[in-house]
Amino acid sequence: MTQDAVVTKVLNNGMAEVVVTRGTACGSNCGNCESCAFQNELKAFAKNTINARRGEKVVIESLSSRIFGAAFLLYIVPLIMLFIGYAVAAHYSLGEGLSILISFGFFAAAVAAVVVYQRISKRKNPIKFEIVQLR
Repeated sequence: MTQDAVVTKVLNNGMAEVVVTRGTACGSNCGNCESCAFQNELKAFAKNTINARRGEKVVIESLSSRIFGAAFLLYIVPLIMLFIGYAVAAHYSLGEGLSILISFGFFAAAVAAVVVYQRISKRKNPIKFEIVQLR
């Protein structure tokens, strides 16, 4: 997976700090609505194999499998657990209201587990970026 970035700092260890501008669902035209709840610039560290300098626009690359794996964990696993929770409650012939409550409990537990797992995983094995070309 490749993304455009700007080098903000060159480090002595062959790494560089880069800023990636994250697009928004509304087309990144924040001047119109100013309702973005998230920071649209993300800082990351990338292996500086092409000796890019501060201020240069670059293309960074990461393993797509790591990105897709994280997205699967974050979006799909809690949804699956929601349905499993409902199926477990329905198996025990609980009422519909209680089945829905239990399914949301399973969903919330899955979200909490995924967040904890990703925080631990981020510290132990962060997603690695590499600068592959100048823009």
